[in-house]
Amino acid sequence: MLLERLESNHPQRQFLEQQLHWRAAGKRGESRLQKKFNEFYQEEEFHILWNVNLKIGNWPVQMDGLLLTDRCAVIVESKNINGQLHFDEKTGEFFRFNSEGEKTVLEDPRIQLNKNVRFLTQFFKLNKITLPVAGLIVFTAKDCEFISKPHRASLCKTYQMTEHLIKILQAFPPEAANLKLSKIKKMILAANTPYRQTPLCTYYFINPKDLKSGVFCQNCKTLTMQRDKRNWLCSNCGIYDASAHLLAIREYLTFVETKITNQKLREFCGFESRAVATRLLAKLDLERLGESKAFSYHLRE
Repeated sequence: MLLERLESNHPQRQFLEQQLHWRAAGKRGESRLQKKFNEFYQEEEFHILWNVNLKIGNWPVQMDGLLLTDRCAVIVESKNINGQLHFDEKTGEFFRFNSEGEKTVLEDPRIQLNKNVRFLTQFFKLNKITLPVAGLIVFTAKDCEFISKPHRASLCKTYQMTEHLIKILQAFPPEAANLKLSKIKKMILAANTPYRQTPLCTYYFINPKDLKSGVFCQNCKTLTMQRDKRNWLCSNCGIYDASAHLLAIREYLTFVETKITNQKLREFCGFESRAVATRLLAKLDLERLGESKAFSYHLRE
């Protein structure tokens, strides 16, 4: 949606298209990992949580997957990196060669996993949970190849995940048999903190003034919706959509800033009526701050 609002020659466009490609590939990899987990089974009780976001003070952590068993908790990290993968034990570098032979040095995913293991260990300690923590990195790209691999490293490909999880669990005795895993699961879900994305214009160094104004038509995929009495009409394909402004407001709060005013809504959507903007904003579940014409509408905590 951000790309739809940028001109074809915008200097950040190529970079954003690459980012979109990587994010989409990462999502597909996570989906393959979750489907593969259907093959995991053990007679003892276990729970799997996906996309876990926890905080200790100002220290936030995101875990792709978290397996809870009475032996240990296993953090599962998904990495969608293709090509020939190299782990250099002497230098500590992690890099890959793509199909064209180009070398790219990347962050070693073991560093992130180790941080997450330390975090969860401390999180359990603060909540008086005596459960050991382990981790596993799963490379989900279909065309990745390990050329060099760290000795005894907790990493594998998607098809190997189930066997690796079983080996990890077998290394821990069932010391936590008296733990109520269902209670631990509920506690983690209660503490789960949704990730707050920095507005994308700030994150990607884009001037909000570079964004095209207008309301998106989900039928013909253009910014051509026009206000027609109490409805929205697409000037391109003629379809009506009474709730088209909802997407536009979500775009503004995602791209520009986490609050919006009457004037900014009108500028972003490309219409002039202050009364219409007031009516549209009043119907939303946004927190209103300020007085009279200076009202601003914020996302609720």
